[in-house]
Amino acid sequence: MTILPAPTFIPVEVCTAVGLPMDGPLDKCMAAVKAAVAKDGVAAPKADVPGLERVIAGAHDRGVDLKVVVMEKSPLIDTPLRDIATQIGEDHPGSTVLVLSPQYAGTYSKDYTRVLLEAGQDVAKTAPNPVQGAQNFVDQLNTPIFPWTAFTIGVVFAVAAAAVLTRLLQRWGKRDATVEK
Repeated sequence: MTILPAPTFIPVEVCTAVGLPMDGPLDKCMAAVKAAVAKDGVAAPKADVPGLERVIAGAHDRGVDLKVVVMEKSPLIDTPLRDIATQIGEDHPGSTVLVLSPQYAGTYSKDYTRVLLEAGQDVAKTAPNPVQGAQNFVDQLNTPIFPWTAFTIGVVFAVAAAAVLTRLLQRWGKRDATVEK
């Protein structure tokens, strides 16, 4: 049985990452984006490339194989940015991919959890420019996430212990009240 890949939606706005018109063939745009990323890890407007290359070099020093795509225009929804990131990531196994547009961010990685990637997306898309957004993303990848699972388990045990202690005190209080009568 052949398993087909999940359907993806690549928006025409991806063309703006490599300076092509949005009314051109989408396959040509995506091929140009993939070629730019394969060359130096970046598909972005020319003005942002030097700064993004510095961010990628810094990420590499931290052990992150980062690929960045910056679109000059945003699609109507954010989901296609993850689709673009997934396609780039499948071409570069072991890499972490960040796709930025003026309003949204999308990511792909097999090395980081979705929670950490989403936290990174949040700080990346609110930055004033793509270079700062990419740097914020890399910084977030290296920030420990609060251990919510351990905290929740601790709270559950504390509540259970409090309930048992309350019940024991109720029974002890009734026993003392019965003995005094």
